[in-house]
Amino acid sequence: MSGGVHASDPVSAAVARAFRDERAIVLATLIRQAGDFQLAEDALQDAFEAAVTAWRRDGVPANPGAWITTAARRRAIDRLRRDRSVADRAERLAELTRLEAQDEEELPMDDESSIVDDRLRLIFTCCHPALDMSARVALTLRTLGGMTTGEIARAFLVAEPTMGKRIVRAKRKIADAHIPYRVPADDELPDRLRGVLRVVYLIFNEGYAATEGDQLVRGELCEEAIRRGELLCRLMPDDAEVWGLSALMLLHDARRAARVDPSGRYVALDEQDRSLWDRGRIGEGLARLERAVRLRRPGEYQLQAAITALQIQAPDADATDWAQIAELFGALVRLNPSPVIELNRAVAVGLADGHAAGLALLEPLLGDSTLEHYQPLHAAHAELLSRVGNAAGAARAYERAIALSSNAVERAELVRRLSALR
Repeated sequence: MSGGVHASDPVSAAVARAFRDERAIVLATLIRQAGDFQLAEDALQDAFEAAVTAWRRDGVPANPGAWITTAARRRAIDRLRRDRSVADRAERLAELTRLEAQDEEELPMDDESSIVDDRLRLIFTCCHPALDMSARVALTLRTLGGMTTGEIARAFLVAEPTMGKRIVRAKRKIADAHIPYRVPADDELPDRLRGVLRVVYLIFNEGYAATEGDQLVRGELCEEAIRRGELLCRLMPDDAEVWGLSALMLLHDARRAARVDPSGRYVALDEQDRSLWDRGRIGEGLARLERAVRLRRPGEYQLQAAITALQIQAPDADATDWAQIAELFGALVRLNPSPVIELNRAVAVGLADGHAAGLALLEPLLGDSTLEHYQPLHAAHAELLSRVGNAAGAARAYERAIALSSNAVERAELVRRLSALR
């Protein structure tokens, strides 16, 4: 359904708008009603294809979502009637036929609590811990985001058939393992929600700093993650970490336009043209962070957002309060011990208390096997070594970082720094 829609064709534009605004809502409801991911997705695709012809003939309906819901349910009934291999075919047909007889056309769009429950069910199922992380990410982008398999494959730089198999395996595992289509119980919810937030942030990070390829930023992934964050804010408005993650992504993404120059060269934070930062997005991010803090349940995403807010609110790079940022990284380490956070803290300490102090914290991390192939560790090591005057050590660290870089923009910047050092 993506692409190919022109403003001069109001019917195609209406179908595209319904796909964007209603698809996830209808799919979430249909999965509950049909009891099958693939059946629901196929029936929904049939319904959108039918809408193009029907709406051109009869006009765009007053409630496009309700029309799509009814059409998709009827297509699901047709598919079940044809497919005699489905084990519980009779039960599914009976339930869908019962719903059809009730004529629920208006219900899915008007019953807000039902919509919330169905969308939460879909989110938690896509991000179920029984699925491996790559499957969770792919399924979330496919079912909740409506991205095509080809779009997801291109964003993650894998072959489309490979990504297609990954998505099919994830759906099959949900069916074969009888993963329940439900919102977790209260005692499970905190851990499961952390898993959901991790998936969303992973999608954002891959968009914000692509691990491979010739682009630093993959904007479609940033936008998709931000949309998922906004959806979670609407569905779970009393969770502080949901607001914290949304704030963090918005504040990071506000700097997107300044992160490479017109020639495509990497631009470090302290060299960025701050007039290119998106002030509207910054304001929204700060408002979301404030809402998170008011809920008085601190968490790692709120702390990260507070760190980013300090960087972004400084009038210029020299005015950045690195001492407070280092303190916040210390709090983050205590809350969520991680060598990556220790690395970030070391860099902040180096900027607050001197490069030698940062090196003293960073160098023990070089012996951590989990960071052996982590490019930012070696890049940060090189930068600190160069600033304390150890050019030979910095050169070796830059060479290590370059060898570990799969992103062409980042690699070119490291090569440039190494050349300047020499």
